Amino acid sequence: MAKKATRATKATRAKKQTSQKHEMIDVATENLIAGPSMQPRFSSKKIYIVILVIGLAGLLLANKGMVVAAIVNGKPIFRWELNKTLVSRFGKQTLEGIISERLIADAAKKAGVVVSKEDVEAKETEIVSGLAGDVKLEELLKLQGLTKEDFDNQIRLQLTVEKLLSKDVSTTEDDITSYIATNRATLVATDEATLRVEARAAIINQQVSEKIQPWFMELKDSAKIVRFIQ
Repeated sequence: MAKKATRATKATRAKKQTSQKHEMIDVATENLIAGPSMQPRFSSKKIYIVILVIGLAGLLLANKGMVVAAIVNGKPIFRWELNKTLVSRFGKQTLEGIISERLIADAAKKAGVVVSKEDVEAKETEIVSGLAGDVKLEELLKLQGLTKEDFDNQIRLQLTVEKLLSKDVSTTEDDITSYIATNRATLVATDEATLRVEARAAIINQQVSEKIQPWFMELKDSAKIVRFIQ
């Protein structure tokens, strides 16, 4: 009986040891499969922050002119310094110009007045033809500190005002005849028909010029304008 009990005890111990070995192997296998290399070392939030910082750095590098206007002897002149100086010197004048353009654009939209690209080009051709032979438009604009786009915008604004005000302007044949008699030396046309067309345009331009100031003052007074720069 004692021998049988001893054998049973040894068998039980062997089973326990075998079971423990299997458990250790299973744990080791799990650790190998889901080892340290599979565990994230950084949180998603940190990764997003790193990506954002890198993106902002690249953006600033590509558009450094948005932050720094110039560098003098290693010292930067920041864009905000430039803007502050420009606003203090020319801010009010520039703002009033933009306000005027916006008021005229709103008035034109309300009246259904449209200035086409062809209108602008025709006016520019007229201006260029009136320049001296050796003077080029590009050189003239450069002297005035204007770009071609600035010039186009000025022409468009001028034509818009002329169209707005010329709607209420009228001329008679007697007015045209009288104007030709008085201003014949200043007119370019030679034949009678073209001469009368030129004279009529000159009369309308004169009347429009006389109406611009009071018309614009009324337009400005009736508008709701809130200025934050004085």
